Amino acid sequence: MPLILDSLTVNLMTPTILFFALGLIAAFARSDLSIPEGAAKLMSIYLLMAIGFKGGASLAEHGIHADLFAAIGAGVALSFALPFAAYLLLRAMTRLDPMNAAAVAGHYGSISIVTFVTATSLLELGGYSYEGYMIAVAAAMEVPAILSALWLAHRGGARTEGSDHLWRDLLANGSIVLLLGAFVIGAATGGDGMKTIAPFIVTPFTGVLCLFLLDMGLSAGRSLLRNRALLTPGLFAFGLLMPILSSLLALGLGQMIPLSPGGLFLLMVLAASASYIAVPAAMRIALPRAESGVYLTLSLGVTFPFNVTLGLPLYLWLAGVN
Repeated sequence: MPLILDSLTVNLMTPTILFFALGLIAAFARSDLSIPEGAAKLMSIYLLMAIGFKGGASLAEHGIHADLFAAIGAGVALSFALPFAAYLLLRAMTRLDPMNAAAVAGHYGSISIVTFVTATSLLELGGYSYEGYMIAVAAAMEVPAILSALWLAHRGGARTEGSDHLWRDLLANGSIVLLLGAFVIGAATGGDGMKTIAPFIVTPFTGVLCLFLLDMGLSAGRSLLRNRALLTPGLFAFGLLMPILSSLLALGLGQMIPLSPGGLFLLMVLAASASYIAVPAAMRIALPRAESGVYLTLSLGVTFPFNVTLGLPLYLWLAGVN
């Protein structure tokens, strides 16, 4: 137990996690600290471009092989299956009706790209390696969970709407377009491309991420304060339990495919994270009667802070990254 606590403490004491904690504290203290919306948007674009390009350059260096497809297959399987586990837990632990339980469940099969970026930063700060193609795994895990959620809602008697508009928006989602586009450019230009723009996407990366996570801490804390009345004890417990369960399922599945400890850690992070961008947008279109305050508060106000502060160090230890 002391070794576990020591490992968690070391991984908690990193600038990225501490700046996120600062944002949470400022929000809970009702500080007027804020990051301009335009700056936050620019930082998110920068982070997606940087992580996508670095992943593509890493793929170019190591080449395409069967391991890539095995990892993508594992990610897609997790994304499709996790909403069913989340739905069963929600129906057992809360009083949510089938439609709202399905809407919430969809968030817990899809991914939080900000949690993923923070996880890669932890690995890089610690000098640990990981498979660059995990960027492609992240992109592949966005949509299957939405399909599962809509099937669960339909099975529960809810009527889904706007399917044509939904899939058009998903395919054109800016985060996915930029992440995959930068990944392809990095893979096409390889090491030469990386040398060209490394001063832009490598050196400033951690500093930009610290500012971005400060803003995310402010957003998560204020969302939690604003919607705390919606969080019953059962919902709050679900928001903490589900990422741990998901990470353990990913750990078991990931050990069946050839992944480094760093890659296994990232697969666990992807499974444990909850979407608060792509899936809420999809649910607003397909299930407009679902309570957005519930699923947004759970994913952004409960699961995201848990993952960034306590979850990531725990998953690092479980994945054997040392």
